[in-house]
Amino acid sequence: QVQLVESGGGLVQTGGSLRLSCAASGHTFNNGYKGWFRQAPGKEREYVAAINWSGSNTYYTESVRGRFTISTDNAKNMVYLQMNSLKPEDTAVYYCAAASYSRTYFYSGDYDYWGQGTQVTVSS
Repeated sequence: QVQLVESGGGLVQTGGSLRLSCAASGHTFNNGYKGWFRQAPGKEREYVAAINWSGSNTYYTESVRGRFTISTDNAKNMVYLQMNSLKPEDTAVYYCAAASYSRTYFYSGDYDYWGQGTQVTVSS
């Protein structure tokens, strides 16, 4: 059974940093994208960042480019999201996702496995 478990969320002030971690078990993701999505109250889930299986290519939505960094450690089956210069509009539940094979990196429907989410709250 494949499981993705996020950790690292919390409450931080504007301008602060958090590092989210996602631990995968039950499957070795050596193909397809790994991504982070987020969902704010009353809004649809949106793509935040993605990385290919080798870690050689990364992708970001425009609102986080230059502030967030996605990375992967395949030996540990981990994905990370380093978030710097956080803003109140970054407040959301953040979800880790993984695809079993490559499709698009920005469409949530192209990911096969999801974590339960971790809350990130940025106070002003």
